[in-house]
Amino acid sequence: MSLNRKTILTILVLLFLSQLVFAHGISDADKQAVVEGGNLRFISLGSSHMLTGYDHLLFLFGVIFFLTGFKQIVKFITAFTVGHCITLVGATFMGISANYFIIDALIALTVVYKGFDNLDGFKRVFRTHSPNLLLLVFMFGLVHGFGLSTRLQQLPLGTDGLLLKILSFNLGVEVGQIIALAVMLVLLNLWRKRPSFKRFSTASNVGLVIAGLGLFAFQMYGFAAEEIEWQDTITVTVPAEGGIEYKLHMYEGNEFEFAWQTDVTQLYFDFHGEPAGDTTGYFKSYKIATSTTDSGSFIAPFEGTHGWYWQNNSTEDVVVTVNVKGEYQRLDTSPAE
Repeated sequence: MSLNRKTILTILVLLFLSQLVFAHGISDADKQAVVEGGNLRFISLGSSHMLTGYDHLLFLFGVIFFLTGFKQIVKFITAFTVGHCITLVGATFMGISANYFIIDALIALTVVYKGFDNLDGFKRVFRTHSPNLLLLVFMFGLVHGFGLSTRLQQLPLGTDGLLLKILSFNLGVEVGQIIALAVMLVLLNLWRKRPSFKRFSTASNVGLVIAGLGLFAFQMYGFAAEEIEWQDTITVTVPAEGGIEYKLHMYEGNEFEFAWQTDVTQLYFDFHGEPAGDTTGYFKSYKIATSTTDSGSFIAPFEGTHGWYWQNNSTEDVVVTVNVKGEYQRLDTSPAE
């Protein structure tokens, strides 16, 4: 097989794998599983998410491609792991989120960067040395961790045992990463013993660049096309130095999508639910944070009312625009205080 044919074959394989990245989002089955299960579900979900997170795996493949020493491998993988743990745990716990299409597009660019770097692109194109790789791997780890966090926050996490749930998911991610790295290292070590490795290295890193660009374009297309036809748009006015809530009635297993935002003012909010017929005052919080916006999807863990309480600490009224779509019943046409 000629070099050109090998290059084309490698690129096609990597492009095929890159398209599977979209299988590692949070599915309805995942949401239902964590509602019904415990922390072991989060470990399992974290592991499977990493093993099917081909954007993460492609980046790791690029990082270890030319690393042969055990200490080198440990050093770079540790930097990446510390980086993604910081943002995965920190952003999820503090309720910091962003559009996952944008974050996944940034992750795709880290794949492009590593392939370009492995091809000695800085020296060939810019006539300069590559930036500090260890620092960049750590910084890229922060981006990858934030991507994992945006996916994890699509789940109905609640507030009870939140940190343990996040750490369980993080543990699963690390287990999946170890398994994937072990397979990649074995394959790479076997390849390095063959004469074709030098030719393959060029083809594979060209493939990384092209796969990363393809992923970037796909994610940006997804972002541009992310136009949801909402079922209801509700306007809620949160009084100055006061609070108000808006809720929907849902049966167990019902699901809805939502997106709300204020004009400019940040509001403390508690996204929570109260079981039907309960007289004890019990409620279950799904997310507590302070923000100007929030969005996602939700599966009701029980029949009852589910929605938001907003607290406005400013001296002026704040208008919240709530968009919803799914399986629910509006309790009335105006929010109840």
